[in-house]
Amino acid sequence: MSAVDFSAFVDELASLSGAAILPFFRSSLSAIDKSNGGAFDPVTEADRASEAVMRSRIKTTFPNHGIIGEEFGSEKPDAEFVWVLDPIDGTKAFISGLPLWGTLIGLTRNGHPAFGMMNQPYTKERFFGDGGAATLRTPSGERPLKTRACASLAEATLSCTSATMFSAKELQAFQKVEKAARLTRFGYDCYAFCMVAAGFIDLVIESNLKPYDIVALIPIIEGAGGIVTTWEGGSPVNGGAIIAAGDKRIHAAAMELLNA
Repeated sequence: MSAVDFSAFVDELASLSGAAILPFFRSSLSAIDKSNGGAFDPVTEADRASEAVMRSRIKTTFPNHGIIGEEFGSEKPDAEFVWVLDPIDGTKAFISGLPLWGTLIGLTRNGHPAFGMMNQPYTKERFFGDGGAATLRTPSGERPLKTRACASLAEATLSCTSATMFSAKELQAFQKVEKAARLTRFGYDCYAFCMVAAGFIDLVIESNLKPYDIVALIPIIEGAGGIVTTWEGGSPVNGGAIIAAGDKRIHAAAMELLNA
């Protein structure tokens, strides 16, 4: 069975998780800080409800598949097919009433990203891809996603969720790229990666990502013609310090500055 055969099931997971999340958005809800005294890291009832309903459906439908999720950990992570779930990527935006968050549903086969979706149930947008193609679905219909050409950093729009995610050394490296870029915008979590696929942002540079923060986004960006790697040029599937670009030329230019 190929990854594309799972697309209808991913749509079902997106609908189930969206139905679990939306009653909480812009409502009175509690956010628990799970940082244990570190940087504020909120988790909401919506996160747990969303992941729980997706896990339940996966276990019922594909009992031999593995699951890696932000809220409830890993089960069968060495299985051929593994679902990688982030119920709400952008929880800080979520609890602030901002629609710059999404549910990330990724599927790996033998450790390689095979299919991914970012579902934003409030705006009714679904970004999805299989590494060969990528699509945006809205209530108005579907359109293919394609990154835009960008020859140099001087022409590039750069994004990062927050500079606080970097170590001191990483921040110095990031600031070299920021200085070279035309425009830098902060605060978008998974939405920025999808905007790379859509051709509106050219470059996303982040660090300290977990697999569930990035796996679903890799097939979307690559399917739209972009590139996603670690800062050293390796596989991004395990997270860490990540760079995503719509054009290989600025990916190379940014990597040179990051590793100088």
